[in-house]
Amino acid sequence: MSMQILILLLLWASRVTETTTDAWRQCTELLPLDLLSFVLERDTSRVVPGARVKQAAGARGVQFLSPDASMSFPASQLLVNCDLFPKEFSIVVTVKVNRFAPKRDEYIFSLMGPSNVETVALEEKEDEQPPRTKETKRDEKHAGIILGLKLSQNSLHFVFNGHRKAAEHWNFQGIRLTPNQWHTLVLVVGVHRRKLTVDCNPPLESVPSRAFPSDLNIQASRFHIGSRGRWKGLFSGLMRQLVLVPNSDASNQLCPSSDPRLAALSVPPLLLDLPVRRRQNEIHDTSSGAAGRPSVGAERPCSELLRGQLWFNPLKKGLYVCDGSAWITVLEDHKRLDYVLEQQVLTTSSETHDVEVFQIQGIGLMAAMAHRSSASGSAVYLWTNLGFRLYQNISTNGALSWKHFQIGKKAYLVVSNSGTETNKSVDKQSESDFSVIYKWSKRRKRFVRFQTLQTYCARDWEAFNINEQTYLAVANHRMGNNNHTINSVIYKWNRSTKSFEVHQTLVTSGAYDWEFFKVGPYHFLVVANAFDGVTTSLDSVIYVWIDGKFQVFQTIKTFCATDWEMFQIGSRVFLVVANGHRLQGNGPSQYTINSTIYELDMSGRIFVRFQDIVTYSAVDWEFFSLGEEYFLVVANSYNGESYSLNSILYRWQGYEGFVPVHWLPTIGCSDWEFFSSNGESFLIYSSAKAPLSKVFKLKTY
Repeated sequence: MSMQILILLLLWASRVTETTTDAWRQCTELLPLDLLSFVLERDTSRVVPGARVKQAAGARGVQFLSPDASMSFPASQLLVNCDLFPKEFSIVVTVKVNRFAPKRDEYIFSLMGPSNVETVALEEKEDEQPPRTKETKRDEKHAGIILGLKLSQNSLHFVFNGHRKAAEHWNFQGIRLTPNQWHTLVLVVGVHRRKLTVDCNPPLESVPSRAFPSDLNIQASRFHIGSRGRWKGLFSGLMRQLVLVPNSDASNQLCPSSDPRLAALSVPPLLLDLPVRRRQNEIHDTSSGAAGRPSVGAERPCSELLRGQLWFNPLKKGLYVCDGSAWITVLEDHKRLDYVLEQQVLTTSSETHDVEVFQIQGIGLMAAMAHRSSASGSAVYLWTNLGFRLYQNISTNGALSWKHFQIGKKAYLVVSNSGTETNKSVDKQSESDFSVIYKWSKRRKRFVRFQTLQTYCARDWEAFNINEQTYLAVANHRMGNNNHTINSVIYKWNRSTKSFEVHQTLVTSGAYDWEFFKVGPYHFLVVANAFDGVTTSLDSVIYVWIDGKFQVFQTIKTFCATDWEMFQIGSRVFLVVANGHRLQGNGPSQYTINSTIYELDMSGRIFVRFQDIVTYSAVDWEFFSLGEEYFLVVANSYNGESYSLNSILYRWQGYEGFVPVHWLPTIGCSDWEFFSSNGESFLIYSSAKAPLSKVFKLKTY
């Protein structure tokens, strides 16, 4: 009988364990996570404390001066919505090591559990305690380490919590990293294998006696880059890249490589492209008889005598070849984003929901800001050498957005007024719920009131042209306090009466944004539906223009959709949605959710999911390009606890999709706008929670 009871207890314990593990969320479907960029790029105007950038052996790297708190961050900021470390992954690291002292370990990175504080306190008293056995000391040493990667003399050590939280060590010995030289290591961890590749050489591969755990809990853990959170074990060399690649063998992406010691998967922009310094005797102005060497300097005529001659233009940073009559481009440098610098902090009269940047001929670059306060109204700013300066105040009532458009040579602005009353009835329309179109007066050099249109808590205006006709679409958010499923309106410009008239109505649910775009001969309009009075889980709708009207083309499930942004990369067409939060009935809101990029499948004539990106109550996306690079920046507004968040700039990486490259500190970010002036590029963001906006300068090289 006692044996049967024991078996039943064991079976019960096994089921409890399985149920608990299933309740934890596994980290799956993650993109490569650039750990080094995450700590370096949080403030792109300076190098983070505790680190400095150094040049060595033809490349830049980071030297760690101390285990500063800026080199640490909660794992939940990158490993979002999951509790268990990926079961399969790769770690890519490029380092330049110094000579190691015997018996010295240096951490490339560590993932520390919440017990780290107590562990460190114990370790710092090591010298005061009586000698202990080797096993006791080892267990105490790694009590707070969930996972870590460290180097010692001719060895790489991978440490993690194994079965019953006992520290496991995978040692790769004899890897022979040459001091003062760069090396790229790729550690691949699978369910039943481990593999280490050094500088794209044949890998060291083996089957471990114990597999990597599938239930490695990372709740409340923190990443420490270059250390384990204390001085002992601080990495003394230089680090150039550190990337965690979930569910993938990254060695296949890196190798073979033309420069295996510096094989790159994702290097922080701060460390890219070290300028080449040439000695004076290395620069030659090559004559026609030395066609093997490129000439350098001012352009000279290309003739038959110079056929095959290479010429390097230092001004354009381009390489050209003479075909006998003209210089043909071989390589030409394009603008690339280096870092982001705070250019201007613009104090505004109120919190700002939206900013619209546009040009007025003969005046210059302007920005219209939709201020929350009805008392101060909204404002138009003019761009000067010192940044944006106040140009004109315009009376508005709870302004939510501006849209600039042109009809012929005449410029207009339309504002979305939401009103300031909190208890509007469905039947009574307040004066403040009339949105207003303003026209630019060349004589007065001001925007003057032109036409009013009845709207219902209008969130957005979109202007577009189809067949030489001008249209305006308004996103009516709600009528009164509770009626969200109402008509949004398409207006058409009447050339005879010189005014906008209703052309079509479309039923929307808490409409937040319209986006118009064109693909070939087809015209599309997509609405962001945010809320129907019960839930934020709604279908947003893409419409296509057929026979003079918009008709439903496709519906896409969204979660409090607040913005759509269409963009093209080459011949590929994309739509990205900003999802605000999940809400169902009286349940709690979830603000940390995926926003999604969709790509148009030309053959299937449908938008399909391309990439999910974790956002924090996102309210806007902005797409732009610099040279041949493409970027998206998201407006993260709230994470459930704070409005002070990093809004993130993503760069297009081809098959990898968009990857984060810069973290920009914002407060209640409500909108991003990209603009250029005098050959320089800028981003401006508006804050819905503070009376300020910020301009960032995009430094290129």
